[in-house]
Amino acid sequence: MPIYLRPASLKSALSLLAQAARARKGRSGHPLTVLAGGTDIYPARAGKQAWLESFPRDFLDITQIPELKGIRRDGRAVLIGALTTWTELVAAKLPPAFDALKEAALQVGGLQIQNRATLGGNIVNASPAADGVPPLLALDAQVEIASTRGERRVPLATFIRGNRQTDLASDELVVALRVPLHGANSRSLFLKLGARSHLVISIVSAALLVDQAADGTISDIRVTVGAASAVPTRLAALEAELRGEMLELALLERVTPALFSSLTPLDDVRASATYRRKAARILVRRGLAACIGPRAEELAA
Repeated sequence: MPIYLRPASLKSALSLLAQAARARKGRSGHPLTVLAGGTDIYPARAGKQAWLESFPRDFLDITQIPELKGIRRDGRAVLIGALTTWTELVAAKLPPAFDALKEAALQVGGLQIQNRATLGGNIVNASPAADGVPPLLALDAQVEIASTRGERRVPLATFIRGNRQTDLASDELVVALRVPLHGANSRSLFLKLGARSHLVISIVSAALLVDQAADGTISDIRVTVGAASAVPTRLAALEAELRGEMLELALLERVTPALFSSLTPLDDVRASATYRRKAARILVRRGLAACIGPRAEELAA
């Protein structure tokens, strides 16, 4: 029979994870599954049971741990607790660089899901189509991890290793996301393509973060595409092509198909690989056009 644990402190949670990890080495227990919003765990369990498949898991409910909650300034960074929900993120007063993350938050399922699902769960789930990951990658987010062995911090770009694969040991817990502050003139946006406008898994998504210098040139740009590779991917070649250029209409022609060659999209029931790669380019062009102005948006459409 599954065990259900609900610690009230981070110290207790880490102790329970360490105990479970030791028990697993002795093959005397089931994996201890961390439960936050539960918006991914419960559907997965129901799906297994519907096909009479085993789902023997013990649960560690972390929803009552205060150290994992809240959004606060921490030096030159914003610290977002792992238990922060999408609804709480949207309501938070954050700089314009976080606009893309807020736009993604508003497209994570319906309002009920946004009220429960957490940012920590979104990255630990490590879905290629996770809406929160492209904006966080564009923001150079880092993942803060804790265990009884100590604490460590890793870039989100290396934390997610593949489809449903992360750099998280069985005795570790994601406690927060650390996002460095960007310039006051930074602009960001998130675009998502799905079979319908809401309540849908991304066919392709894109996040852009643009810093514009006083002379009108792009001093920095980050472009991330989701659902078009096993892991959401920064387009380094495209960023290098656009960095230092004037933010103007002619820039759209520089967004060529060759600059999307690093994507490795899959064919599945939602779209073909060819379609995904073409759609990624269109989304990025539209995002860049939105930064340029209305005339560019007309051409990009």
